[in-house]
Amino acid sequence: MSAAVKPTENSQLNYYVVESTTLFSAYLDRDVLIDVYLPPRHRGDDPLSLLLVNDGQDLPRMPFAPMIDELYGQAAIAPLLVVGIHCSEDRKLEYGTADVLDFMNRGSRAKYHRKFVLQELIPWLRQRYFLPVLKNIGYAGFSLGGLSAIDVVWKHPDIFNVAGVFSGSLWWRLRDLTDGYVEETDRIIHKLIREGQYAENLSFYFQTGTLDEKMDRNHNGIIDSIDDTLDLIAELERKGYDREKCIRYVELQDGRHDVPTWARAFPEFLKWAWPAAMATAVEDADAAAAS
Repeated sequence: MSAAVKPTENSQLNYYVVESTTLFSAYLDRDVLIDVYLPPRHRGDDPLSLLLVNDGQDLPRMPFAPMIDELYGQAAIAPLLVVGIHCSEDRKLEYGTADVLDFMNRGSRAKYHRKFVLQELIPWLRQRYFLPVLKNIGYAGFSLGGLSAIDVVWKHPDIFNVAGVFSGSLWWRLRDLTDGYVEETDRIIHKLIREGQYAENLSFYFQTGTLDEKMDRNHNGIIDSIDDTLDLIAELERKGYDREKCIRYVELQDGRHDVPTWARAFPEFLKWAWPAAMATAVEDADAAAAS
């Protein structure tokens, strides 16, 4: 896999450095553009966490770089390397649930996107940025990218620790609404979690907005985006995840299905998943081991 790393404009940042890189993926048979947000003073032996973000082309629109730079400068988050993965024109094929297609056969290339992430991107990041050990790894995304992220995290708790789902397309279903759809059994990610195995190291962050959409399939007065998210949280709780310790749900009043809304929620997600206390705990453990 070849790559050409190019620094981007960093003049407005005090701590972070941003690099843009194009990787050729053999699995996707295309070039994949990624943006890498590097924390300061990183050395190979420093404890770092990694966050991958689907639809990485949306991060500059937040804008994400000054956001994470400010959070780090305020000591609000632990050192975190963030990678924004730009989508392709085949977004509805490359995102989704990797092992189960929806009723329109969308997500047919999601298994190759998962292979790109697991077998090409993460190994390349470890080599390029000298990351033999990572504190933890998170995966987040917006809309369909959020569905893709939680699907990969759920299937690979041996690699990931955190899933971040912003306005997730959790409606992804086996049957059309006009073809015998059953709420309790036909939502794919709900079924996957219901039939999957509990992994004690996983945590989940969900964000919705009251103006995410207008659809209300079951006519209960709650839009589907919120209904689907709350139902998925209920599945996770039934599986054994503690709502207070492992799950965070944020519902933004007047929040829409758009980048400005996700930008409102993202700082809170970063502070919840990678608090500055995490870095302090690691440093204390290292100091104790050295003494």
